[in-house]
Amino acid sequence: MPTCTPSVLSTPSVLPEQPADTAPATDTIVQLDVAADLLTLLRDTTTEPRPDIQLEALTLAVAADLPVLLWGEPGIGKTAALTQLAASLGLPLTTVIASVHEPSDFSGLPIVGDDPAEQGVPMAPPDWAVRLVKAGRGLLFLDELSTAPPAVQAALLRLVLERRIGTLQLPPDVRIVAAANPRSSAADGWELSPPLANRFVHLQWTHDHEVVVRGLSGTWPRATLPRLDPGKLPEAVEFARRAVCELLAARPALVHRLPSNETRRGGPWPSPRSWEMTLRLIAFATAAGSSREVLALLARGTVGDGPGLELLAGIDRMDLPDPELLLADPAAAELPERGDLRQAALDGVVAAVRNRPDRARWDAAWALLVRAMETGAPDLVVVPATTLASLRQEDWDVPESIERLAGAVSLSQRADREGTRTKATTAKAAAKTAARAGAGR
Repeated sequence: MPTCTPSVLSTPSVLPEQPADTAPATDTIVQLDVAADLLTLLRDTTTEPRPDIQLEALTLAVAADLPVLLWGEPGIGKTAALTQLAASLGLPLTTVIASVHEPSDFSGLPIVGDDPAEQGVPMAPPDWAVRLVKAGRGLLFLDELSTAPPAVQAALLRLVLERRIGTLQLPPDVRIVAAANPRSSAADGWELSPPLANRFVHLQWTHDHEVVVRGLSGTWPRATLPRLDPGKLPEAVEFARRAVCELLAARPALVHRLPSNETRRGGPWPSPRSWEMTLRLIAFATAAGSSREVLALLARGTVGDGPGLELLAGIDRMDLPDPELLLADPAAAELPERGDLRQAALDGVVAAVRNRPDRARWDAAWALLVRAMETGAPDLVVVPATTLASLRQEDWDVPESIERLAGAVSLSQRADREGTRTKATTAKAAAKTAARAGAGR
């Protein structure tokens, strides 16, 4: 038989290895290491204590263990603020993008056991919830809440209010903060459902030019929990209950008011639940000595703008001095510094004299108006002085203190008349100009 000889055209089954040029690969690795070093330097920033009412309101609500929802346009630093908050408080941050999850991810996944008829079907929690329970504490960040569909929002109700996911109960030291974009700027956004919206403290998050510039230079504001004064806790609770209950007693329609507008239903609005949240925030703000601006953000973010402003006005009135104490010792009276509060205090004094008029109280009120003129804006005494003068009875002599007020009152009234005359003159001139322009057409 003829023997087969290898053909010169046949190819081996395995090609011999070719020497590789390793220099380019090595250079690429070195450059990536240098790039990593540069990125590390860019991320190397510091923090500093800096007054920031947004950050203070956020940390106060977190300390009060209330769910917070940050509303703001994309790219203004909501996520960065939460990351820095978690780091400052020493809490592990768990971020969950609500819009990319199914309802079962928040209500629990059904797991069929050996005998479901006897044992039932438990709802198993997701892995991130298990990690939070094992850690015992943490900050749960629900991002992109306004892009979550209604079914997912419904599943979030129990998580936000009761801190339960399936059969799992989150630890007490887990705080919940969410972020959302307005529907106009959200990717395929939805309005928040009223039941879910009513479970949050809503904070409008805006950027501060100075904070951004300072932060990009390497120093950002530091988030710290409010320092609560242990000695003020009973007083803070009593003050908060009085503030809320006095308003609702006078305005029962504010106890529950569901907005008719769909967009407003997705924001803060008054209900027994949100009033309870407001009461807690007032107590925390009082114990921490927070500013009125911080309290305004929290109150309006819990029950809405209108009820929140009414609450703040009621709190201002609670801080007013007792008119009877002012009348008892006008020379030592301490009047509020703020103009609107001082005006309200003086009006209260005049009202007290009107309700129980006598010569001594009338004279004391005049002495108090003189003190108010000497320690503040003179124009604030004009209206109370005019009203008090009308209360004089025939057998009451005019006190000498009135002479000290006469100049301020007449000067203020003259200024009012001049202002009215100027406005009228300006209006007439504008009318003449308009008439000439019309005639020239």
